[in-house]
Amino acid sequence: MVGDLCCLQIIQSPFGHISTSTIFPQKNKMENRLKELSMEDSDEEPPLAVKINGAVNSNQLTETSEIPPVGVTVITGYLGSGKSTLINYILKAQHGKKIAVILNEFGEELGVERAMINEGEEGGLVEEWVELANGCICCTVKHSLVQALEQLVQRKERLDHILLETTGLANPAPLASVLWLDDQLESDVRLDSIITVVDAKNLRYQLKPNPDSSSFPEAYLQIAFADVIILNKVDLISQDDSGAVLEELEEEIRDVNSLANIIHSVRCQVDLSKILNCQAYDPTHAAHLEALLEENKSLTTKGLHDSEVRTLCICDAQQIDLDKVRIWLEELLWDKKYGMDVYRCKGILRVRNSDELHTLQGVREIYEIVPSRKWRNEEIQMNKIVFIGRFLNEEILLHSLHNCVVGTDRLNRT
Repeated sequence: MVGDLCCLQIIQSPFGHISTSTIFPQKNKMENRLKELSMEDSDEEPPLAVKINGAVNSNQLTETSEIPPVGVTVITGYLGSGKSTLINYILKAQHGKKIAVILNEFGEELGVERAMINEGEEGGLVEEWVELANGCICCTVKHSLVQALEQLVQRKERLDHILLETTGLANPAPLASVLWLDDQLESDVRLDSIITVVDAKNLRYQLKPNPDSSSFPEAYLQIAFADVIILNKVDLISQDDSGAVLEELEEEIRDVNSLANIIHSVRCQVDLSKILNCQAYDPTHAAHLEALLEENKSLTTKGLHDSEVRTLCICDAQQIDLDKVRIWLEELLWDKKYGMDVYRCKGILRVRNSDELHTLQGVREIYEIVPSRKWRNEEIQMNKIVFIGRFLNEEILLHSLHNCVVGTDRLNRT
C-alpha cells in the first residue's frame, strides 16, 4: 500500500469480508488501540463483525475494482439549520445527476462501529429504495450503513454521488473515519467531504456555551470537522446591516475552521458543483490543500482562549524524519501527551531522502501520510501543518515538530 496509513478499526466490509486495518508503525500500540476501539461501544467481547451468508464472486470484484469509486458526502448540522431542506432540494432539483441519499437514523448511543455491521436479512435494516422523478434515489437506514452502501454499488445504473445525512450523530468524525480509511469500502466508495449546514440567524446563539451544561456546543464540532460550510438562511439577516453581520459570522467560523469553504445560501439552494466532488480526502488532490495552507501560514489566534475550538498553523523549513513524525503524531493524537484535543489536521511535509511532497490528513486519532507529487524546482520546500482543535499550544507544537527534524537527536545530546 502506498504511503503511511494509520487507522483504528474493525468493521464489516460491503462484500461480506471482515476488514481490519493494521498498518501501524508500532505493533503493540496498534493492538492495544484496536482492542480499546472494539470495546468502546459494547459490553460484550469483540469482534463486532458478524457472519454474512452469501459471497461475491471474484469476477464481480474484478469488474467493480476497475470502476472509479463513488464519492460519499456526509451532511451534518444543528437542528433546524436546513439539512432536510438541502436534501429535499437535491432530491427535487433538475441537476442531471444520479444521486443517492441515505437518511441515517441510527443514534449516537448505538455506536458507529456497531452501526456499520451488516446483520443480514432478519434485521430488516434497510427500508425500500424510493426512485424519484429526477433520477435520484432515497432510502432510510436504521442501523446498517454497510448494507445500504452494498445495495447502492450493486445497482446496474452508475451513481454520480452518495449523500449521507447523519440524523442521530452530532459528531461526524467517527463515521467519516470509517468511510475514509476502510480498505474494502475504498474499492467502491470514497469519502468525498463533510458538509455542515449552519443557520445564519441563530449561529451565534448555538456557539454560546450552556451555563447549565458541562458539554461543549455541538455546533463547534460540526464546524470544526467540515470541509464545506453552508451558511444558510442569510435572507433572515436584517437587510440594513446584513453585510457586516455576515462578515462577522464568517470570521467566527474561520476562527474555528479556516480550512472550510463557506457558501451563502437561501433555503440551501446551492450550486451542486461546489459541494460535490470536493476530493477533500484525496491524497493526490494536493493543489487545493496547498492553496489553503498558503492562506493560513500567517494565521494568528491571538485573542482566543485555549479552551475554544480554533485553527492554528505551524511551519518549519527543514527536512523531517518520517519515523519521528509518526511517533510525534501518535503522542499528539493518541496519547494526548501535550494535553491538546486535536479534531483535524492537514499539512504538507518535506521528508528526508525524498523529492516528493507528502500530504498529511488527520481526523481525531486517525491519520494518513502519502507522497503526492514531485517538488517543483522553483517552489520553497517547507513543512506546513494546520491543526483544528481545543487547548492548542503553538509553542509546544512548533517545538515538537522541530524535534522531528533530521539530526535533532544528535544536536539535543550535545
